[in-house]
Amino acid sequence: MVAPLYTTASGLLFHAGKILVVTVGLPARGKTHIARALERYLRWTGVKTQVISLGDHRRKVLGYAQNLPSDYFTLVGEKSAETMQLRQKIADGCEQLIWDFFNAGGQVIIYDANNGTRDNRQRLAEKFDKAGVHVVFLESMCDNKDIILSNIRGVKISSPDYRGWDPEIAIQDYYRRIQDHEKHYQPVEETNWPSIRIINVGEKIMVNNIRGYLQSRVVFFLMNIHNRFRTIYFARSGQSLIEHSYKADSDLSAAGWEYAERLKEFVLERRAQSLQQRGIDGTNRRLVIWTSARRRSHHSAWPFLSTSTLDVNAPPRVKVVEKPQMSEINPGVWDGLTPEQVVQYFPDEWERFVKDPYAYRAPRAESYHDLCVRLEPSLIELEREREDLLIIGHASVIRCMLAYLIGLPASEIPAIEVARGDLIEVVPTSYGVHSQAFHFWDGPGRSGGGTGKDESNFYENYAEDTKGKRRPEAAVPE
Repeated sequence: MVAPLYTTASGLLFHAGKILVVTVGLPARGKTHIARALERYLRWTGVKTQVISLGDHRRKVLGYAQNLPSDYFTLVGEKSAETMQLRQKIADGCEQLIWDFFNAGGQVIIYDANNGTRDNRQRLAEKFDKAGVHVVFLESMCDNKDIILSNIRGVKISSPDYRGWDPEIAIQDYYRRIQDHEKHYQPVEETNWPSIRIINVGEKIMVNNIRGYLQSRVVFFLMNIHNRFRTIYFARSGQSLIEHSYKADSDLSAAGWEYAERLKEFVLERRAQSLQQRGIDGTNRRLVIWTSARRRSHHSAWPFLSTSTLDVNAPPRVKVVEKPQMSEINPGVWDGLTPEQVVQYFPDEWERFVKDPYAYRAPRAESYHDLCVRLEPSLIELEREREDLLIIGHASVIRCMLAYLIGLPASEIPAIEVARGDLIEVVPTSYGVHSQAFHFWDGPGRSGGGTGKDESNFYENYAEDTKGKRRPEAAVPE
């Protein structure tokens, strides 16, 4: 499900009304990761969604933990009047942000906070329910100590609250916070409100009283996510013998095979370096490679399955998967034409295409919107994939997937430049994704350089043939 091409007078979609998703859980249980992932997915579907984080709001208004009273984070014992006043100020501020978003036409708010007591949840739910807002509790429970420690190391101690702290001391301090919250925590056992309970970030999920299409889509998405560390790589397939034709499923050219070999070398080198920097043993980690069923895409992965007799290193653990739905965008009757020829033969269609290259569908072709609809199952599988993933694909397909991961609006998808010879690295994190590009190839078939640039393939490579490009800055390896 991708963003529909229509809008409504109210700004609300799918007859779902306004929804407040209230996260519940002890600290370091993956609530922020789940909230940000759900926000990204709902925005992709066209739903106006925002995460309101109590922690972020507190840091913005009051500053970091070092500036707060010593009893601000403790729940045991009587609190000072200053602490009570500050905590109430932050809670009221978050509620006001929620109202402001709904009043401005927003549809879904994800309130990212602990919300660990039944009375506080009941008070919050009743207040918004009276205003016609549907309230859903989203509880994240975790008894896996490895996941908890990973969340603390990867997210919590790197927050501004622990700036300048020794990592081990910061971990001990955060564990004290967790132990304090555990004494007062009340799990979501009430059945009078719709609820979703997630165990160990996707290991198990329980739902209660979920209603309507949009709420059901939320449950479906949450059933497919996890927070295991992995890296997603994107690379164009190698140059083919016939570049300008969509219908011709041609094989790689000599330069294309050379490119595929260089791609293998660079990906394995970059992946090993990345794992080493994070202190992860990559010996038993598998690299999954997705390609389309087109020859130039699938054959670009072949070098990963072969080991040279001169290679002294152990062969990598690799699995290659063909995905027919990842074929490039269909240009229809514009197949093989240059922009000048399209302007000459199809002047009206060209004018409409330039006005809206995302939604306009050329005669007998696919629009980028059609392509996004086709790719949705692959995006859900991308969320499910727990191993490091390399996607060797076509520029149009990579644009759609990058836009989903990074959170770009649909209108910008056709303007994302994906150059052959750049490896794009995307690392999902709790607060979004970290992306960067590395340049590794300057041979034939690279857009804008070398030889082999084919102007007749403009529908696939629209961004490379227009101004106003969006492209990650590529770092050149030393």
